[in-house]
Amino acid sequence: MFDEARLDDEDALGALDRSETLRALAGSGAQVRRTVAAAGEAGLDRLRDIEPRGVVVAAAGGSVAVADLFEAVSHGAAALPVQSCSSGSLPGWVGTLDVVIAVSQSGRAAGTLSLAAEAARRGAFLVTVGADGSPLADVSARAHGVHVPIPVVGSSSRTSMWAQATPALLAADAMGIASCSHDTLTELADLLDRVATDARPSSEAFVNPAKVLAAELAESTPIVLGEGPFGGVSSRRAASMFGRTGRVPVAHGCLPDAASQIVACFDGPLASGQSEGGGADDIFADPFLDGPTRPPLRLIMLRDTSGGDRSRLADTVVSVAEDAGVRVSLLDADAPDPLLRLAHHVALADFAATYLALGFGFDPATSPHVRLLRGARGT
Repeated sequence: MFDEARLDDEDALGALDRSETLRALAGSGAQVRRTVAAAGEAGLDRLRDIEPRGVVVAAAGGSVAVADLFEAVSHGAAALPVQSCSSGSLPGWVGTLDVVIAVSQSGRAAGTLSLAAEAARRGAFLVTVGADGSPLADVSARAHGVHVPIPVVGSSSRTSMWAQATPALLAADAMGIASCSHDTLTELADLLDRVATDARPSSEAFVNPAKVLAAELAESTPIVLGEGPFGGVSSRRAASMFGRTGRVPVAHGCLPDAASQIVACFDGPLASGQSEGGGADDIFADPFLDGPTRPPLRLIMLRDTSGGDRSRLADTVVSVAEDAGVRVSLLDADAPDPLLRLAHHVALADFAATYLALGFGFDPATSPHVRLLRGARGT
């Protein structure tokens, strides 16, 4: 059972959060600042002298969000193909005229290592992001590429997203396929600090936005819906964190494409006031004889409040949900830069997923069932 009172007990949170996931997330702004400096020292500016034919971002597991983000920031601005890759082989077109960015927090992910080594064999310009002294760093050194080291102590691929993403954003800026200046990254770091302050463990559950969201998720069947230029990235990241960290499976989508798919669920058996057969709930139902009822549907709307047609569609979806009796959680972001709006949504969802696990009594960083997969996956 989810215990909301536990979220206000800092001793209980500390005892459960043995890997200090909350502390790692609180350091996201510092991750950005440190990694900007590390990227400069590593020589990432070498990319300014390169005019690639195409770019591939290789990432897997918790690092996939970096590849999603890179594709999003370069969409519409890049006059060259940008593609992500998580396993198997690189696209056939990758060669000496292309750039491959390989991202692995530990620098040991088997799939990413294999793709980086293949990029080196094909003569592509290789940029790697991961732990210093790791196998990935070694592949980069042998290929005369650029390796940006990131710290791994006290963090995981899920809690170090911004340490991994910052070099990729700087690389996009250096190649001229996106605008991610140092000033933008400074604003990003400051925003992540503000979210961490709002979501800190000492902030009481009724005013802490991440704790409020965790409590709302705990007793519901959630759907995460994003909007705006980066809505797909933020909704996929949120669903991943709610599942992997919070232990709650979550469907996700992005406007406008997912509007009908999501709204159709408001007519279904999980909508408020609907039974499994589509009729009204039976007030005489006995949960001991008839079995437990399924948790009601909840729409988590990652709303872009900067305006435009998507915002009008989002408002309509929210209105339809409320008319259908579906519970709605609104996460609004109104920063002028779409990257900053995405960062707000991602950071808040990351904290909420962590509080969700802690409220259920789980260590957010470890899962015994996931450990069983590691040998089979080679990670």
